[in-house]
Amino acid sequence: MVFQRIDRLAIELPKPKYADPNAAAAVQELLGGRFGEMSTLNNYLFQSFNFRQKKKLRPFYELVASITAEEFGHVELVSNAINLCLTGSTHPGDPDTAPMKDAKDKRNTYHFIATAQTAFPGDSMGKAWTGEYVFNSGNLILDLLHNFFLECGARTHKMRVYEMTDHPTAREMIGYLLVRGGVHILAYAKAIEVATGVDVTKLLPIPKLDNRVFDEARKYEDQGVHRRLYTFSDRYYKEIVRIWQGTHPSDGQPLEVVEGAPQGGAIPDLDEVPEEFAPGISAEDFFEIAKRLQRSAGL
Repeated sequence: MVFQRIDRLAIELPKPKYADPNAAAAVQELLGGRFGEMSTLNNYLFQSFNFRQKKKLRPFYELVASITAEEFGHVELVSNAINLCLTGSTHPGDPDTAPMKDAKDKRNTYHFIATAQTAFPGDSMGKAWTGEYVFNSGNLILDLLHNFFLECGARTHKMRVYEMTDHPTAREMIGYLLVRGGVHILAYAKAIEVATGVDVTKLLPIPKLDNRVFDEARKYEDQGVHRRLYTFSDRYYKEIVRIWQGTHPSDGQPLEVVEGAPQGGAIPDLDEVPEEFAPGISAEDFFEIAKRLQRSAGL
């Protein structure tokens, strides 16, 4: 498996008009919690690496592999949402004036002490993400069942965090991931049905609340995002069509395999935070770096 990185986010995130560090703390659960994007990524990553009989069971392997690629983008998306929720939390000032004194009253001071107001691989209470969250039994049916459960748990947490914050950046991100997570739940349900004959889709949605009740999710469903499964490759993973076919249980519209990746949106360019000494490059430093880059290029 070789990964190609695209310099785009899965979607465009709205530039925040205000900071909300406590929202960022809650959103951390969707990144580094047991059911966060770090967990979905690494569960599928190791299952795809360790998948047995890839040739005989190719559609199942390709399903896990293509969803793995999407999860990389979800880790990046949640991280950037956290960064934007933190943007503007403090202001520059003389060190003796305690320019970051307000940070001590925020729920997660780790954001201010350790990461210069950016995301970290941990949960909403500051506990570091752990590889113990990775489940890879080697048994195809068991792993598919686990993945179905993992995505349902992730969906539950997204819905709860959505209800915890009204920050526009956080809600935009969560609305999109509710829709994409729904795709993954359905994909694993259909894979289980192909493998066992059991129609797990009759259990959906879990929890029993349609995505369309969330404003920020509804617009993505109106765009058909809930019916598309991406290959994240212009050449490989096309056999997922043998699993991702038929119609969507919520609206009866046809499911679609899309070669490649979503168009996406621009990655935010984070401003400097002098009170955090980040990135610690002054105007004078920048000009010196530019000169050295020019010399190295032979200019």
